[in-house]
Amino acid sequence: MATVLKVPIASPTPDSQPKPQAALTADQKEKYNWLLEQVKNWKEVPATEGKAGPLTDREKFWLTRECLLRYLRATKWNQKEAEKRVLGTLTWRREYGVEDLTADQISPENETGKQIILGYDKEGRVCHYLNPGRQNTEASPRQVQHLVFMLERVIELMPPQVETLSLLINFKSSKSRSNTAPGIGLAREVLNILQNHYPERLGRALIINVPWIVNGFFKIITPFIDPLTREKLKFNEDMKKYVPAEQLWTEFNGNLEFDYDHATYWPALQKMCAEKHEAKYQRWVAGGQQIGELEDFITGHAEVGVAGPTAAATSAPEPTPAASALVPAAEPEAVPAPAPAAAPVPTTTEASKEAPVPAPEAVAVAEPTPAAAPVEEKNEEEKPKGVAPTEIGEATA
Repeated sequence: MATVLKVPIASPTPDSQPKPQAALTADQKEKYNWLLEQVKNWKEVPATEGKAGPLTDREKFWLTRECLLRYLRATKWNQKEAEKRVLGTLTWRREYGVEDLTADQISPENETGKQIILGYDKEGRVCHYLNPGRQNTEASPRQVQHLVFMLERVIELMPPQVETLSLLINFKSSKSRSNTAPGIGLAREVLNILQNHYPERLGRALIINVPWIVNGFFKIITPFIDPLTREKLKFNEDMKKYVPAEQLWTEFNGNLEFDYDHATYWPALQKMCAEKHEAKYQRWVAGGQQIGELEDFITGHAEVGVAGPTAAATSAPEPTPAASALVPAAEPEAVPAPAPAAAPVPTTTEASKEAPVPAPEAVAVAEPTPAAAPVEEKNEEEKPKGVAPTEIGEATA
């Protein structure tokens, strides 16, 4: 009997590989550089309700190179329109409170498993399942917050070199819900958020069990969907063409036995997402907290960020010969038994093994008195070793 899974999957199958990213043309590079300089010169984010103010570190972290490129692609490489939309999203994120949405606040919406993040498709995209038949609440602002919250978790779980997701929707009705089509007003609000604030994030949408009433719903909302997005919609196709059978839920005609247990799944999802998010954030900090940082660097795919190897290095520097007698005064080293014939030498302390840590301010150690015990000089292999830049905050995808 197959084991029934109750928690998220940590990584794609070995055979699931993202498509190579297209190189920028000279014109596209020029437009990106223009947008990057504009963003770097922003003094504050305009917002209402007293939320206006300078860019926060978390907002700078969000402003990656790939983020800016997504907005440029979404605006057909119109630089000024892209700048306007990026700033508009920053304002929206503040006013909507994207960073403030909590798992406890959203938890009631997901008790039946109407949204599940589980597995990856054949191009390494995170699979985000929507199950309208499991709807357990009435239409409310929290329903939309629920989708935004889950989208943010999907982004945190994206593996290196992947920036889009796979949306899998099963409109199968349930005993408690026969009409699985969302209301038009709610659908328009969701589409507005997705198109304006999560551009170029949809890789593919796989939709099955579409009843006639839902077909009518899609016809109504089609004018509001970008033409490029419409091309990504696949109706009633065999999902195993796009998702490995072993990572495709049986309810979507795959081989993955999965049972949604909210008490098990929900905390496991939050823990996995928090760990991956923090690992990426710490790599961004180690790289110099750059606006326009490479997502390849943040995810651990690249060893060096936009600031180059100097800023990316996070290990404590090796002491130079001239500084070998300088140590922090508060950490004297243990001294071995005295050797009568040896000349006394000053002691040294080991460099901190934590990274990244700024080099401590040197404090000269007083010359030992004749009665002080001498210390043998460390062998080369005993010297403290720094941590390689790629080991700091490495994502575990």
